[in-house]
Amino acid sequence: MYFERHISDDILQSGETFSSVLITGPRQVGKSTILQHMLPDLRVVSMDSNAVKNAAIADPGGFLSLQGSPLIIDEVQKVPELFDEIKQAIDKDKHYGMYYLTGSQNLLLMKNVSDSLAGRVNIIHMLGLSTREILMEARKEPFLPTTTELVLRRPLNNRSTAWLWWRIHRGSMPELYANEKIDWEKYYDSYVQTYLERDVRDFANIRDLITFRKFMVSIAARTGQLLNISDIARDVGIESATVKKWLSVLQASDIIYLLEPFSLNVAKRVVKTPKVYFTDTGLACFLTRWTSPETLMTGAMAGNIFETYVFSELLKSYYNVGKRAPIYFYRDSNGVEVDFLIYEDNKLYPIEVKKNSNPGKADARHFKTLVKAFPSVDVAEGGVICTGSELLPIDKGVTSIPALYI
Repeated sequence: MYFERHISDDILQSGETFSSVLITGPRQVGKSTILQHMLPDLRVVSMDSNAVKNAAIADPGGFLSLQGSPLIIDEVQKVPELFDEIKQAIDKDKHYGMYYLTGSQNLLLMKNVSDSLAGRVNIIHMLGLSTREILMEARKEPFLPTTTELVLRRPLNNRSTAWLWWRIHRGSMPELYANEKIDWEKYYDSYVQTYLERDVRDFANIRDLITFRKFMVSIAARTGQLLNISDIARDVGIESATVKKWLSVLQASDIIYLLEPFSLNVAKRVVKTPKVYFTDTGLACFLTRWTSPETLMTGAMAGNIFETYVFSELLKSYYNVGKRAPIYFYRDSNGVEVDFLIYEDNKLYPIEVKKNSNPGKADARHFKTLVKAFPSVDVAEGGVICTGSELLPIDKGVTSIPALYI
């Protein structure tokens, strides 16, 4: 079963306005699948094949000439020698949609792209399925907690709280929804092994995979929290410098996202430490050993995992239309916190996340803090995203928002 991806329009438009398009994101989120579905007549070459990869390394210019264009190149970061040849091919015969590239390791990709393809490529960030894609909801505009937008995002078919927690626990990998008979635990165990052996060992040159896996578990246990490098180093038994290096590997693979705090020059008391989020809740649940939706829903990490899910869906709503995600959080030195802030056109849209189904006025009490903290910014409509099923007013300019509305 193929799920229509909201990011399709951005890919098509990019192919009509750039000579090359690069789709980057974690493994198995459907990067090559979407290209083959959208562009079925294009030739596909995958650098996952040793024979193909070795031929491209031996003679990148000859390899590219034989393949012609337009062409889809999967896992292009495995043969960095191709980037200069792609540049030369574009400069020689420049037209739109010559090369569609995919890659799952930003660490190498971005260096080669910036060195060789600057101005010749549009970079598209792709994550796993959004809930709106799973439920085949048509509206794909970026999320804002405004009355106008929320009414337009009303789901065609509501789902139960139990279904929501099943969805959060299941994660966002397309294969898990294309075939729901796939064993969740075996799938993610294989996913982690593939990631460790292909990306971590081959590209990041990390040999102690057992310790790195322990590091991944430690980060997963902290999803939705402020990043504390010293605590992680002590927990895993490694140096703080190693934590920073390994964090960059998880970031480069789009396994995690470091969310920056919102601040303006006038706001002196805002903390500068980022929060860490896994981009896939299924992977976070697997690593922290929440083996069923039922145990997750009532477990100690339910709040953090639910917040991680909300963040991931917010992020996808922007990525899927080719936009940078203007999402931040707020926390001051007194511990006053607002989970998420969307900042656009000098407006702040505050969002709180509560895993209960009936949030109240008190849950949005810190929104007023933003007016004092950022007097030069317009604090606009906000909301409390929850597990409820009804869109309801909480206070003036504040709405209780079911998670399915993201």
